[in-house]
Amino acid sequence: MPNSPSTHDTYPGLRRRGFLAAAGGAAGLGALALAGCSGGGTTDSAAAGGEGAPRRGGRLRAAFAGGGASETLDPHLGNLFADAARAKALFDKLADYGADLSAEPRLAEKWEPNAGLDRWTVTLRQAGFHNGKPVTAADVLYSYRRIADPEKAYRARASLEPIDLKASRATGERTVEFVLKRPTAEFPNVLAAFGTYIVPDGATGFDRQPVGSGPFRFVSFAPGRSTVLRRNDDYWDGAPHLDELEFLVANEESARVNALLGGQVEYAHELNPATGRAHEKGGSIEIVRLRNSAMQAFAMKTDRPPFDDSRVREAFFHIADREELVDSALSGAGEIGNDLFGKGYEYYADELPQRVQDIDRARHLLKQAGAENLKVTLDTSAVAAGFTEAAGIFRDQAARAGVTVSVRMGSKDSYWKDILDSGTLCCYRSGAMPIESHISQRLLTGSTTNATKWQDKSFDTLYQQAQSTKDAAGRDALYGRMQRQLHTRGGFLVWGFGDWILGTARSVRGVAREAPANTLDWARFDKVWLA
Repeated sequence: MPNSPSTHDTYPGLRRRGFLAAAGGAAGLGALALAGCSGGGTTDSAAAGGEGAPRRGGRLRAAFAGGGASETLDPHLGNLFADAARAKALFDKLADYGADLSAEPRLAEKWEPNAGLDRWTVTLRQAGFHNGKPVTAADVLYSYRRIADPEKAYRARASLEPIDLKASRATGERTVEFVLKRPTAEFPNVLAAFGTYIVPDGATGFDRQPVGSGPFRFVSFAPGRSTVLRRNDDYWDGAPHLDELEFLVANEESARVNALLGGQVEYAHELNPATGRAHEKGGSIEIVRLRNSAMQAFAMKTDRPPFDDSRVREAFFHIADREELVDSALSGAGEIGNDLFGKGYEYYADELPQRVQDIDRARHLLKQAGAENLKVTLDTSAVAAGFTEAAGIFRDQAARAGVTVSVRMGSKDSYWKDILDSGTLCCYRSGAMPIESHISQRLLTGSTTNATKWQDKSFDTLYQQAQSTKDAAGRDALYGRMQRQLHTRGGFLVWGFGDWILGTARSVRGVAREAPANTLDWARFDKVWLA
């Protein structure tokens, strides 16, 4: 669009990622080997930013939307942001995504590939579980094999697909040799994938007395209500400042806001744009905006009528007025989308023309498909900011093309589970992750969270080719081909990228302000303190 800010200006946290990718050719494969780095992204340097010296003690209460009575503390089953926040408090991954979406070491002290990129040696740092036992290579292999179980629907299973876990082995107590099915240039992203937490060898039950290696230890868990944790004084990355951390479930945004305003919680996750605007200029609470952190979309099921016809999907791409959706559903707090995930991220196909509303073209495509006077149900819920507003706006936009959209409100407790397999069209959103991770977890034939039911063997093959390509420019070209397929006939109508809005009490310090949702420093309560 004319006069729009540059990618670097709009997504400042991603500038370094893109620059390193462009410069990577000169660095060669040596850049893929990571020597022992410190684990943390956010540190106590926050004190230098005017927040004062960290203070130890106190209990922080954090309100999140949850999953009702079916909630679990199993870190491999989590799918909600509440699940992710609890999991990262109790457990660790080998790596996690930094603010620029590059993989940063966590339990892994270093990783190094062979010349063929089909074997990676990961050395673990010295860390311990809450029961005093050290984290070992056996724990890593058990965790990954558990996630990869074909009989289970663990979120990260597709992400671990490149690993031959039968051939992978422990070469020492703290050393793992991962044998891959094919060369994989960006293997550290696999280690950082959503849900790849390390649990003790043989662990199966997690809801009564979960044992992890994270910054907090388990105290109690009431599904759909509360989770109480206490400081792990022996945490490898430094003991948290807080004595205790309590996660409270409040599915209504108004309930989270009122609890924050009333002093019943000190942290409220995911507030509506209108709430953020009303309170960010003074008042009793602090507003934190994680800019353009959330993809906002409608997901069309490509395996069933009417969206099994690519002409109908393309018609819906042309029905959407993205400017109106961002301005109204997000109160202008975001950027328009172009039916692709990851705007501003490495490999994003920003050369593709920006779609604009074209009702005549939509009507023509629907007529070609024999879908004139189409009626479709759009599933939505108050489970996420902007969902119900976006559904109503799109219903009115679709009417201009002769499409009748019936909006169906779903349960806040079970919405994400319900829309994964049922229905035909639904409101959808995502936090940040590398584009290749979005593809592996949501768009491959074997992906367990494939909300659009997109299945294309040639697409799967291109993904595997991209993984195996050593040259960054070559990978970029392959990801570009894949995104052109999705832009033409995919199932995600990505209409915007919204700010992720948090609210905190004025007494809360150390909350990261540059970390997109899903990244290491998002919801990182071990670095937060109460003034």
